[in-house]
Amino acid sequence: MPATGARARVRAELTREIAEVARRHLASDGAAALSLRAVARELGMASSAVYRYFPSRDELLTALIVEAYDALGETAERAAAAAAAGDLRDRWLAVCRAVRGWALAHPHEYALVYGSPVPGYAAPQATIVPASRVGEVLCRLVAEGIADGAVDPHLDATGADATLEPDVAPSMGLPVDSGGSLAARAIFAWTSLYGMISFELFGHTHNVVADHAAFFDDAAGRLAGVLGLPA
Repeated sequence: MPATGARARVRAELTREIAEVARRHLASDGAAALSLRAVARELGMASSAVYRYFPSRDELLTALIVEAYDALGETAERAAAAAAAGDLRDRWLAVCRAVRGWALAHPHEYALVYGSPVPGYAAPQATIVPASRVGEVLCRLVAEGIADGAVDPHLDATGADATLEPDVAPSMGLPVDSGGSLAARAIFAWTSLYGMISFELFGHTHNVVADHAAFFDDAAGRLAGVLGLPA
């Protein structure tokens, strides 16, 4: 292997190892306590060596955040593809269930992106596109329903879309209608989805909900109804 290829391979492997150790520290200490020096100690590396891969704690956090968003987005996209033969509501439920399943399997990564903000950290632009992947999957189902005539974009035309930023509806692939509410309802459904998952994951519905999976399926179906997705 050429020297440049070998160096790239070593760099990729070390980058992966640093990220793996950092994820373990997230689980044990939380994002606010993440330290490049502590990661370096566990790897048996000098701090200066780790800084060559991640020049600051914030850059390491950003890498972990982007990785978590991408993993969650890929999970949603796979679920949508696997359920492509079903009706719109079944596909919606498949994506919602996949997002919940990923969160329950990766609670610390989920908390990193949807939990309490990390003090002193401001997410850069690089996180915006990965963060939108799940929302894009859900909105594509709605847009597909409109194109097929299965979803009425003028349902519940309350004018709530006028409360959104002007570029939100087109960025979601939904019709622009200041007198409508479809984009606002999509935002409502998207945030409600994460609200349910967060309440379950962080223990807020324990001793309240007896069967979280069944409760989630019922609620996700109701969100589909809000968007006019037919069964």
